[in-house]
Amino acid sequence: MLDKHLKIIAGPCSVETPDQVRHIARELSGLDLYAFRAGIWKPRTQPGAFEGAGLEGVKWLKEACAEFGFSPITEVASSAHVEAVLKAGFSKVWIGARSTSNPFSVQELADALQGTATTVLIKNPTNPDVKLWIGGIERLYKAGIKEIIAVHRGFSTYDKQRYRNLPNWQLPIGLRQAFPKLEILCDPSHITGKAENVPMVAQMAVDLKFDGLMVEVHTHPENAWTDSLQQITPSALKNLLVGLKYRSRAELDKEELRGLRAELSVLDEQLIRILFKRMGISEAIGHYKNENHIAIFQTSQWEDSLKKFVNMAGEMDISPEFAKELFTLIHQESIETQSRILSKENDYGSDSTK
Repeated sequence: MLDKHLKIIAGPCSVETPDQVRHIARELSGLDLYAFRAGIWKPRTQPGAFEGAGLEGVKWLKEACAEFGFSPITEVASSAHVEAVLKAGFSKVWIGARSTSNPFSVQELADALQGTATTVLIKNPTNPDVKLWIGGIERLYKAGIKEIIAVHRGFSTYDKQRYRNLPNWQLPIGLRQAFPKLEILCDPSHITGKAENVPMVAQMAVDLKFDGLMVEVHTHPENAWTDSLQQITPSALKNLLVGLKYRSRAELDKEELRGLRAELSVLDEQLIRILFKRMGISEAIGHYKNENHIAIFQTSQWEDSLKKFVNMAGEMDISPEFAKELFTLIHQESIETQSRILSKENDYGSDSTK
């Protein structure tokens, strides 16, 4: 059974056509949604992709929500966007991860929203910097925005195998410590990037006492113009909501530990991949040094690098002694890798002259 206190926001990644947004709203009409979401202006990574329906999309989203009794919400990334949705009567907007990452963008939006009764949702920045997230929220509060809700959508990672955006659950937990009364929703669609994993992440969010979910829903996800892999069908959303479990504290403690261990496993996998790539670069350097008759070990460069990383570790509250030992081990393995290359290539060169 769905907790009545859980805020649910659902709808397509993008407004595509009037019929598309209306059909999705109709399929969700039996749900008690906090808001019906749809992107109107889409900040695409590369030009040429669908960048949203624009001002026409404002009209289509408003009409669909009015017909089925929903409160519309969309992303705003500029003062012009704010002006357009306020003129259309929207009472809710969200600030996306790219905008949150830029204090200038957040300030522009805060200024545009100043003096309004708009509810503002603010997603975490793309990089795992809770201070940047806190700063964005503080800018909104200083602009007089009274209704602010944070949305956790994960953090960018180059390794997309398990998550599209790493959840780093400790960061939204840290945000709650900074703002104890702030509601925080979870966006499982963007965290996982895969429709089949949305229920799992949604359950983890409920276990961690998030205040709601923001889920991307499409009647035909395979035909969606944006983010087709992470959108679920209306029926899948209904099954997800019915299947959510609200567990006891003892159960949650076990689940929280399991979630943290799973996150550690992801990070450990990334460490191995990073080390693999690093050793590959060490091999390339070894070949270069051999061809150009350069000594394997260069004391000054190593000492400068070690000092830099030990200092960086200290700034991040990581033991400098641990950092020194770790990088010394990595450096030693690189030296041995390069030594093997030089030895092998020199032996080969000697044999070839016989």
